[in-house]
Amino acid sequence: MPSPNIIHCRKKSKFRQTIIKRQFKYGVLKKDGKSQTCCLVSKAINGIWKYLCNYLRNKITMASSLLHHVLVVLLFFVVATFAQQSFRPKALVLPVTKDASTLQYVATINQRTPLVPVKLVVDLGGQFQWVVCDKGYVSSTYRPARCRSAVCSLARSTSCGDCFSAPRPGCNNNTCGAFPANTITPIVTSGELAQDVVSIESTDGSNPGQIVTLPRFAFVCGSTFLLDGLANGAVGMAGLGRTNIALPAQFSAAFSFRRKFAVCLSTGRGVIFFGDGPYFFLPGIEIARLTYTPLFINPVSTEYFIGVNGIRVNNKLLPLNQTLLKINSEGFGRTKISTVNPYTVMETSIYNAVLSAFVRDTAAKRVAAVAPFGACFSTEGVASTRLGAAVPEIDLVLQSSDVVWKIFGANSMVSVSDNVICLGFVDGGVNPMSSIVIGGHQLEDNLVQFDLAASRLGFSSTLLGSRTNCANFNFTSTA
Repeated sequence: MPSPNIIHCRKKSKFRQTIIKRQFKYGVLKKDGKSQTCCLVSKAINGIWKYLCNYLRNKITMASSLLHHVLVVLLFFVVATFAQQSFRPKALVLPVTKDASTLQYVATINQRTPLVPVKLVVDLGGQFQWVVCDKGYVSSTYRPARCRSAVCSLARSTSCGDCFSAPRPGCNNNTCGAFPANTITPIVTSGELAQDVVSIESTDGSNPGQIVTLPRFAFVCGSTFLLDGLANGAVGMAGLGRTNIALPAQFSAAFSFRRKFAVCLSTGRGVIFFGDGPYFFLPGIEIARLTYTPLFINPVSTEYFIGVNGIRVNNKLLPLNQTLLKINSEGFGRTKISTVNPYTVMETSIYNAVLSAFVRDTAAKRVAAVAPFGACFSTEGVASTRLGAAVPEIDLVLQSSDVVWKIFGANSMVSVSDNVICLGFVDGGVNPMSSIVIGGHQLEDNLVQFDLAASRLGFSSTLLGSRTNCANFNFTSTA
C-alpha cells in the first residue's frame, strides 16, 4: 500500500515519491477525501529522467502557488541539464579563418578545464592534434596516457618513457609518446600522448547549435620550437588525417556518426563540418550535388590522395608522363590534397606542360613573373566574371573523361597587385614525393567532402557558380 501522504501514480520510483513528499510537506500539493489535485507521471527515456507535472487548480494559498512555480522551474532546469548531457549531435561545425600573413587556415577549438580557446593551424593530412604544453598549459582534467593503456593502443604508439623533470603537462613518467610535426617548416620532435576536455558546436547544417563536450580527447604535447613558421597566435596544429586519433575519427567515435567530414575554405572565414550533411550556405542554398572520386591510400602517409589521370587546359588534353600519376611502393606519385600548401604544386614536367598550354591559349598580355609563380599577366583587357578572371579553364580529369574537377579563374589566378594576376601554380621540382599537390587557393570556395567510410572524395566545384561561397555559412547560433 502506498503511504497515506502520497498520491498513488501509475508508475512509482523512490525519486518520484521523494519529490511528492516534499511537495506535500510544503503545501504545494494537497489531498482531501473528495479528490486528488495532482498526479505526477514520469518515464525513463534512454536512462534520463523526464518529468511532467500537471497541477490542477484547487484551494492553494498565494504563498503555496509561488513555491509551486519555483519547484516547477527547478524541475525543468534539471530536465534540461539531463537533456544536454544526453544530446547526441548528427554533425559538428568548426569555423576556419585564413591568416593573411602566412596564408594558413586557422581554427579555434576550446580545450582544458576551465575551457580555453586554442588557436590551431589546420593540417588536412595531419596525424593528430598537437599543442604546446611546455609553457602555460594548465588544466585540472589533463590525463597523461600511461604506457600500454587503451589510448596508447588506439594511437598505435610504440614508445614508452619517463620524464626527468617535475611532473607537468607534457612531462610525466610511464607515458607513451608520439611525434608531433610542424608540416609547414617542417620540424618534428617527440611528445607526450595525453587526454583532456574539448568542446565544439553541433550543427544541423544551417547554423551552429548546442555545444558538446568530449571529456577525454586524445592529443599530443609539443614543444615551443615547433611553432616556428605558424600563424601568429597559433599554439599547435589540428590534424584531420587518416588515423584513429585525428579529429574526424575521434568525433565520429564519440558521437556515433558516419566517418565523414567536409572542408569549405575561404579567403576570409570558412568552415569544417564533421559528420554528414546537409550543407547550407546563405542565402539558403543547399550544396547537395557532389561529384565523387575514389580516395587512394598511400602506404607511407596519412594524407589524402586522389587519382588525377590527366589534365586539360582550354579543353585540350596535355601529354603527361602517366607513371607520375600513380603511387609506387615507396609512396611517390599521385595527387595529394593539402591545406598547408597555399598553392597547387606540380612536378616540373607536369608544371611546364600546364604553363605552356595556359600561356598559349590566354589572350592576356604576359608580364614579368612574380615569385613563386612562373607566369603573370596584365589585367588590362581581362574580363571579370562571376567565376573569376576570364582565362582558360583547367580541368583535372579523374577516373573517366566525364569526371572532372574544373578550375576556373577564381581558383587558377592570384592577384599580386592592382593590375597583375599570376597563374597560381608552383613548380615542385623533378622528384617530389607527390606529383601534384592541390593547395589551399585551388580549394577555396569549393565544398570538399571526405567520406572515410566509403573511401571516396566528393567535391562541388566552385560555389561561385551557385551564387554563394564558403564564407556564407551562417555562424549565428540557434542554441
